[in-house]
Amino acid sequence: MNDTTALEAAAFRRLLAHLRERTEVQNIDLMILAGFCRNCLADWLREAAGEAGVAMDRDQAREHVYGMPFAEFKRLHQREATPEQLAAFEATRHRG
Repeated sequence: MNDTTALEAAAFRRLLAHLRERTEVQNIDLMILAGFCRNCLADWLREAAGEAGVAMDRDQAREHVYGMPFAEFKRLHQREATPEQLAAFEATRHRG
């Protein structure tokens, strides 16, 4: 592992820790503002694992990102999206 890879890995771990601490930030808000969410990170992790020949399914990747099973995170922290959030999300999907 080169220095860049180690630094990127450290930054990724810090991002995961930050998102685990900020459970009030909803995935839909992340999608609206940044164009990605925790589920996207899990998908990217799973894809990287596959490219490296490491078996990782969707649930395992999500548990790694969320720090707990996704169903538990959803039950504890995820709220129903408001009509305003849904409208904002739809508007972002049609950006250039």
